[in-house]
Amino acid sequence: MGEHFGQVKRRGADVVAQALARAGTRHVFALSGNHVMSVFDAALDAKLPLLHVRHEAAAVHMADAWARLTGDAGIALVTGGPGHANAVSALYTALAAESPVVLLSGHAPLGEMGKSAFQEMAQAEIAAPVCKAAWTVRSARTLGEDLARAIRMAKAGRPGPVHLSLPSDVLEAEVDAELPAEEAFLPESHHPSAEAIEELLDILQKARKPLVIAGPALGNARGRALLRQFEAVAHVPGIVMESPRGVNDPCLGLLTEVLAAADVVVLAGKRRDFTLRFGAAFAKECKVLEAESMTEHWIAQAGRKNWAKSGWLNEVRAAIAFRPGQWKDLASKPGGPLHPVEVGREVQRLLDAPEAVLVADGGEFGQWSQATLSAPHRVINGPAGSIGAALPFAAAAKLALPGSNVVAMLGDGTFGFHASEIDTAVRYGLAFVAVVGNDACWNAEYQIQLRSYGAARAHGLELLPARYDRVAAGFGAHGEHVERPAELAPALARAARAGRAACVNVLIERLPAPVFRRQDA
Repeated sequence: MGEHFGQVKRRGADVVAQALARAGTRHVFALSGNHVMSVFDAALDAKLPLLHVRHEAAAVHMADAWARLTGDAGIALVTGGPGHANAVSALYTALAAESPVVLLSGHAPLGEMGKSAFQEMAQAEIAAPVCKAAWTVRSARTLGEDLARAIRMAKAGRPGPVHLSLPSDVLEAEVDAELPAEEAFLPESHHPSAEAIEELLDILQKARKPLVIAGPALGNARGRALLRQFEAVAHVPGIVMESPRGVNDPCLGLLTEVLAAADVVVLAGKRRDFTLRFGAAFAKECKVLEAESMTEHWIAQAGRKNWAKSGWLNEVRAAIAFRPGQWKDLASKPGGPLHPVEVGREVQRLLDAPEAVLVADGGEFGQWSQATLSAPHRVINGPAGSIGAALPFAAAAKLALPGSNVVAMLGDGTFGFHASEIDTAVRYGLAFVAVVGNDACWNAEYQIQLRSYGAARAHGLELLPARYDRVAAGFGAHGEHVERPAELAPALARAARAGRAACVNVLIERLPAPVFRRQDA
């Protein structure tokens, strides 16, 4: 490669790798395949680290968790055709969680399109419904700007995933190309006008029982800190809703009571969707306002106003923190299986460490975990209600916060989706602890059958009480098996000290996730 008219002659693949490096990309979560091998080659010269996973969806899940925890765009790279199709399902989780992910997929050559090329597929069209935007790059000359635009779009406004399909002949073509400037990857700053914020704050100031509900984009540590700052200034409670259980999210205690009592609600980036019963969760006379998100500008302007202190903030905090009193002394039967509350009580000891990360999957055990555990950082399945992402989420969390305790809570059903990513964690030295709640059942759906059809018609959801600890050990991880309550604490301690990825397989009672009511006190 040499200089030509002041520009550098590069392959399209070199443009991709060098542009990602210039954008500050620290890791690309990738799975190899024919269409993207030129990018793998180019990554060497660009000094762009690739983290190679075992399933394309896991690459997107890892990029998703990375984006949520760091605020950077998470980059996933997969091959075309079936590889792309595998990755697309995970985009919906990122979209619902408002996570800035960029999925780069290899693609059949442009010169062979319409001729039944190898793995030819309408990739952008397939990805479009679960992305903010999706398109196929048409020229090696535009690759840099296409990539910069994708990263800008993923982070701008309401964050979310963006997809680019990269035809292999575009990647292999040599062009005279300049890389985008660093600022080309940055989204344009967009803030509501001071007048709009002032109008909203005036309404909150005059309310008796105001409430700010933030969407999942503020569910990270930075967003929650912003809400706490606003509470400290304005004495207006702020909560994050990011669970598919919505008003029945056990993490939010007596949320239904709070929503029914509020007279003014500001939805700060939160959609008026199914999780809020499309607005029916509020009292009929409640005034509901919508804002794109909360920013530091809210706090700055709120600090110039006089806010009356009231007991409402403490009332809301107590309602959200509510857990049944009997949980404090709840104990499993000595011979097991364990109650999920007791599992959570012991796991919390690992999460009391500074900068610890809680990863919680979907399903009943995931809901029990969210109800019983807290941590400075958390990554959950989000409003998509998807399951199976916990292991790749945990691997990415350990990569993002290497000095932190990372604990993934997942059911036995969800373990099967991405069990092979334990191999990924072992290869890259990502030492998290995965706690598997094993009730030998797809319990979320089993509970639906019990409620809807009765025990006599509950079927098709049984699993084996498999030894997932041995599965993990087969991938080189540390494994622990827990059948009785007395075994749990020492097993967790050994897993935390193992120095490598660990799986603690815990036999648990088959119970429905909690839904709190005042009478549970």
